[in-house]
Amino acid sequence: MKLSFHAMLLLLAGTLLVHTPAQSQTAHPLHSLSKKSVHHILTGADQMERYLPLLKGRNVAIFANQTATVGPSHLVDTLLKAGIHISKIFSPEHGFRGDADAGEHVNSAVDPKTGIPIISLYGSKRKPSAADLEDVDIMLFDIQDVGVRFYTYISSLQEYVESAIVNHRPLIILDRPNPNGYYVDGPVLNPKFKSFVGMQPIPTVYGMTIGEYAKMLIGELWLDTAANAAAGDFNLTIIPCKNYTHHSRYILPVKPSPNLPNMQSIYLYPSLCLFEGTPISLGRGTDHPFQLFGHPSFPKDLYHFTPASLPGAKNPPLLNQTCYGYDLSNIDVFSTIKGRLSLQWVIQAYKLFPDKEHFFLAGNFFNRLAGNDILQQQIKDGLTEDQIRQSWQPALDNFKTIRKKYLLYAE
Repeated sequence: MKLSFHAMLLLLAGTLLVHTPAQSQTAHPLHSLSKKSVHHILTGADQMERYLPLLKGRNVAIFANQTATVGPSHLVDTLLKAGIHISKIFSPEHGFRGDADAGEHVNSAVDPKTGIPIISLYGSKRKPSAADLEDVDIMLFDIQDVGVRFYTYISSLQEYVESAIVNHRPLIILDRPNPNGYYVDGPVLNPKFKSFVGMQPIPTVYGMTIGEYAKMLIGELWLDTAANAAAGDFNLTIIPCKNYTHHSRYILPVKPSPNLPNMQSIYLYPSLCLFEGTPISLGRGTDHPFQLFGHPSFPKDLYHFTPASLPGAKNPPLLNQTCYGYDLSNIDVFSTIKGRLSLQWVIQAYKLFPDKEHFFLAGNFFNRLAGNDILQQQIKDGLTEDQIRQSWQPALDNFKTIRKKYLLYAE
């Protein structure tokens, strides 16, 4: 039975969320330093009985990377074993296998294991064309997000949804928990600063799963003009997670990208990624990316590290230069920043940096990450973190009102 988008919203609103006994965190490869327990959560992909019938006898296109797993197996391999015909695979930033550097151009290719064509949607080509979908009956999306505006998987999701709508293809989203889904924080993006690292007026940390975010894109008419016009009859199916709420502490079984190797990096990512718009190293090219920050000009009595060329960070900032700074790899994130985006580290780095005129890199990348040009000026003016946070509140309150309409999971 085909359901319109609005019918699917009514159906999913009745999904029952039940908690089950906690599991030990130590069994998970990407373990957290938090002592809180983890609920036994089933992702959308884990619930095969809910979506296999929709795929049987149809030509399927899958947007996925290495995070699309069903237990220990990749979703593609699992579906092939179940007799599902996969016409092609679409891949995001970092590629289908998830090993390309951030921003690295990824070529389209053929998956050597299955022989299925892989079409890269990162770079000059960002959405499936009508020609790509000629032999496709239904589209599937399964990628683990980390819940941060500038993590580009939600930009890829938007353009995949737009392509599905304008090409009249049904779409199934296999939802996954958001490891940063327990809070909403940061500046809301000003549309003047729209880019692939921020396409919508949402805060840095938006507290939604991929499925919830897709609902919001459609419901708020945030898609392109053609997709907004056709969205009323769109056949969208979301397979929600089971036993998940926005207070669940979810430990990812697979690292979502090369430089987010563990839960510590994922929790620190919203705060430390702002350093990408500065000369400061945030640990790319070390064993602790997004858990360190430093620069050769900082005081020599601080912690030191030296970025090297490593897989996933072939040419990191400050390559082979000794950097002095701070090691956050062992801090208790939850007691240190108390479930919010922290500006303390970028403010501290600005104070330590001797050449303040060049702390913010040319090209406005810091402003694209921040979603405005106000945060940069606030840091230059010496405002405290609390003063800066107060300036976010009106837009944050407005976003939370919008967000609430599209939640699938309890808060």
